[in-house]
Amino acid sequence: MLRAIQDFFRGRIDPGTAGGHDEHSLHLATAALLFEVQRADFEEHDDERKVLERVLQETFALSKEETRELARLAQCESEDSVSLHQFTHIINQRFSPEEKVRVVEMLWQVAFADGRIDRYEEALVRKISELIYVPHRAYIQARHRAQDAQ
Repeated sequence: MLRAIQDFFRGRIDPGTAGGHDEHSLHLATAALLFEVQRADFEEHDDERKVLERVLQETFALSKEETRELARLAQCESEDSVSLHQFTHIINQRFSPEEKVRVVEMLWQVAFADGRIDRYEEALVRKISELIYVPHRAYIQARHRAQDAQ
């Protein structure tokens, strides 16, 4: 799995860009958290997957091919993980407070994609928000922005 991730980033995204490997780790960690929210209600919806890929592509300025590959790798990472810590740790190290709020908004967008919020989705977004130290007020504002965007 690690080799596939390294090959993806070496082959598809210019390693000479600002942030290099760290930036790619951030993309993967963020995408994996989005997959965690998608899986939280134990149902897979095409709408959630479409929103997940759209927010990744828009946020990280990736091509459709890069987005699909990042989503595939992140899904594998999410399925293989036993903890959110490996993902939230990277985000805590490298994202600014504003970027962390953006991650929470992305999580809400995926959660709202199927037209309803499951209690497990809500609990998971809240937990991730706490793990990346997003203040409660910003958490609520991100939720409202994502809901209004529906």
